Amino acid sequence: MKKLFPLLALAALSTLAGTASADDVAVLQFKTGAQMQRVVLEFYEDSAPITVANFKKLASSRFYNGTAIHRVYPHLMVQGGDPLSKHPGGAGIGTGGPGYTLPPEIGRKQTTGAVAAARLPDKINPARVSNGSQFFVSLQPMPNLDGQYTVFAHVVEGLDVLDKFSQAASDTNDSPVERIVIETMHIMPREKAMASGITGENRLQRIFHRLF
Repeated sequence: MKKLFPLLALAALSTLAGTASADDVAVLQFKTGAQMQRVVLEFYEDSAPITVANFKKLASSRFYNGTAIHRVYPHLMVQGGDPLSKHPGGAGIGTGGPGYTLPPEIGRKQTTGAVAAARLPDKINPARVSNGSQFFVSLQPMPNLDGQYTVFAHVVEGLDVLDKFSQAASDTNDSPVERIVIETMHIMPREKAMASGITGENRLQRIFHRLF
């Protein structure tokens, strides 16, 4: 049944992509300790429409809320999106998903800030289908991964936040010792997202520039 998902759900996801605005972004609020930090993702609707529509669907259903970053590689990559990571210390973290895979939409390169769908290795996944929910963010160009993963978004705000997360102390499974949790994830129009992220200082600067 899992293999049938791309065929059965293609029409539904295409419809979802059509009803959602192409100018929508994802706003992620991460919690680590007592700190809340924000990251914003912009989508590649043109080159990965199925993957984008699926990500928006999961985000809108609060699927990602409570999931944690479960892999960190300093200044290189962070990975999350596994529902099993909602339970600290649970078995199999890094292997979970929504119960289906997605067809590959490989085309864009693994540049700094690229957000790609995770997948199993070629040896057991020669078709390079993507995990239905897990994703990773490149913190520097990784040309060795070009042409291997579906890149469906990129970071437009908070890359420094993710780079800081990548340097967190980790265990033998490269999982952060202190949990870094997606508290909330919202899909919203870019204009609203950027306006809501303005700090008091930046707001005053914008008012000043408008007046003068």
